[in-house]
Amino acid sequence: MTFRQMSIAILTTSMCLGLLPCSAAWGRQSQTQHEHRVEGGLGSVRFDTSCAPAVQQEFNRGVALLHSFWFSAAVASFTKVLEGDPRCVMAHWGIAMSWWGNPFAASRTPQGFENGRAAVAAARATGAGTEREQAYVGAAELLYQDAATRDQRTRTVAYERAMGALAGRYPDDVEARILHALALAQTALPTDKTYANLRQAADILEKEFATQPEHPGLAHYIIHSLDVPALAPRALVAARRYAKIAPAAPHALHMPSHTFTRVGSWQESIDTNLASAEAARKDNATAEQLHALDYQAYAYLQLARDSSAKRTLDALAELAPKIHTAGAGNAAPPAAGHYALAAIPARYALERDAWAEAASLVAPQTPTAWADAVTHFARALGAARLGHVAAARHDLDRLAALRDGLTAAGDAYWSQQVEIQHRAATAWVTLAEGRKDDALSVMREAAAMEDATEKAAVTPGPIKPARELLGDMLLGVERPVEALAEYEATLKKEPNRYRAIAGAARAASAAGQATSAATYSRQLVDMTKGADEPLRPDLVEARRAAR
Repeated sequence: MTFRQMSIAILTTSMCLGLLPCSAAWGRQSQTQHEHRVEGGLGSVRFDTSCAPAVQQEFNRGVALLHSFWFSAAVASFTKVLEGDPRCVMAHWGIAMSWWGNPFAASRTPQGFENGRAAVAAARATGAGTEREQAYVGAAELLYQDAATRDQRTRTVAYERAMGALAGRYPDDVEARILHALALAQTALPTDKTYANLRQAADILEKEFATQPEHPGLAHYIIHSLDVPALAPRALVAARRYAKIAPAAPHALHMPSHTFTRVGSWQESIDTNLASAEAARKDNATAEQLHALDYQAYAYLQLARDSSAKRTLDALAELAPKIHTAGAGNAAPPAAGHYALAAIPARYALERDAWAEAASLVAPQTPTAWADAVTHFARALGAARLGHVAAARHDLDRLAALRDGLTAAGDAYWSQQVEIQHRAATAWVTLAEGRKDDALSVMREAAAMEDATEKAAVTPGPIKPARELLGDMLLGVERPVEALAEYEATLKKEPNRYRAIAGAARAASAAGQATSAATYSRQLVDMTKGADEPLRPDLVEARRAAR
């Protein structure tokens, strides 16, 4: 035991013999007297280790960077720790976790995987560290172990259980609880509508956040844990604090927009993503910048600020060649960049009902099949709305091929998402062929499939919500009462969504529900007071109806 460890043990024991329980003594110590503010706008973190006291401050900095998913900077920080203390086993752990990257990402780069596994091996080779620290290393090792025979979900579930055991064994270790909560959120199934993992994670994090309001990981992971429609309003406090806690981190500036998107607070989303995109640009983190631009463009389009969305779209040509394919990087991996490059032009066309623009989008070929699917979905939908059935069917075939490739690769989540797109586009092709009942049946299937899952963190929302598309179809075949119900169901999941509000106003008017029509028209007008000229036709009509 080092002198520093002995001192801590004596202090803790003395407190335990006094008026405070042992766990409360440690908690108060970590939350008030010894909370460590990390220099450079990264928040406050304290993560005690057996490493040399001289490197502890730098280690805390690395952990703060890790908590804000600034992985490249975290690797540099932990490497600096090793320069000061080559036997600091937890610095190797930090490097391994940094190379693992965004825990919500669907896959890892081969280089990142190998570097992470090498860091675990280096940690083991030191022969140093306490039992607690070796437990951290053992948990990280599970993320990389037996990857040839065990899929990523199996390994991440094993990691979550190991972190749960570690947190249980060391109840005074706040960081173990925080990381266990993150693992719970990471392993939450998108089909679990009880949100059991997410609720458990949020409960852990919110309790700690009340006593450590400057901790970057707590604010960050609360947002992730509550990033579903039913829970998102509960995350607003954390969302509005996170960017202030860690203003230097590009992802800390972006992450609040996950909550702002969920509750339909579009200007807040725009503001925080403008800041995030600029910070990412300065850090040369192109995928991170594109990720922020995707959320930003989506928010602009909800406010009918189409000129601003177009400027975002025009920025893509310069950014596309710069997506990094190697390195620890930031929160957004290259796949997120590929997704944004496809999603922004698709949204720009579809949110404006610009069917010809959608049908003529250039089909990409990237390493990310589910990103490529976005363009083929938009093309198929645009062609079908124009009545160009043959062209639409070509893109349906590409969607089917991409879906099958994802299925063969074992990517069940994205395979299902592409299948939802395939069914939705098929429904509109079927309608273009004149088979209304068949089209509605397929569209309802797509909506039910989308209801049964959740969006991925990479996207602010579906490129075109299936239930909203069902509303559009019902309105088009003159069934406005049913259409109104679908738009209203969409708004429960996607509050303040422009196209759903506009659709609800039209459907209510067609159904003879004048009061509802006026209410939705006023909502659209109030939400889009800063809309760009020329106004969209449905906004012109809404302004007329709201007078």
